[in-house]
Amino acid sequence: MSSAIIVVDVQNDFCEGGALAVAGGAAVAGRITELLDERGDAYAVVVATQDWHRPPPDTNAGHFALDEEPDYVTTWPVHCVQETAGAAYHPALRLPGDTVHVVKGDGRQDYSGFEGTALADSGPTALAELLRARGVTQVDVVGLATDHCVRATALDARGAGFDVRVLTDLTAAVAAPTTVAALTDLARAGVALDRS
Repeated sequence: MSSAIIVVDVQNDFCEGGALAVAGGAAVAGRITELLDERGDAYAVVVATQDWHRPPPDTNAGHFALDEEPDYVTTWPVHCVQETAGAAYHPALRLPGDTVHVVKGDGRQDYSGFEGTALADSGPTALAELLRARGVTQVDVVGLATDHCVRATALDARGAGFDVRVLTDLTAAVAAPTTVAALTDLARAGVALDRS
């Protein structure tokens, strides 16, 4: 069985001091780096996703709340704008040189890494296709935020036929109620909830 790890959206705007900060985001970045340093060779593929939104006045299909207060459910403050410091990976996250990078949300409301575009040597491709081509059957999902993009990525990985684990100690969440709901959804879908 060949495994991959998907590091979801560990970007400056989602960590403390960012436009849409998640408490504990910077600590998660450091812990993911420790895991990759200690046991990264256990993974055939390391994937890292990035929110990659177009700048205002583009709303990215209504994702950005530009003329009203965000509801933090389907509309959000401006964040992770392409080519800005907020869209960059957090400096505590150190990724291997052969990491597959996936960008998502380019003019759209993507939450899952499987909705994005994998930037591979062979050119842009769908993440599920790339993982299958490399013989991956099992994925671990970590990153930000548990109750939004981690949830969506793990559910899509399961829907694509992969065995999936979310390493909960390598995630951080927006809010307790939505996290409980997300973890319940994941368990019902057959996603294993584990620790690193």
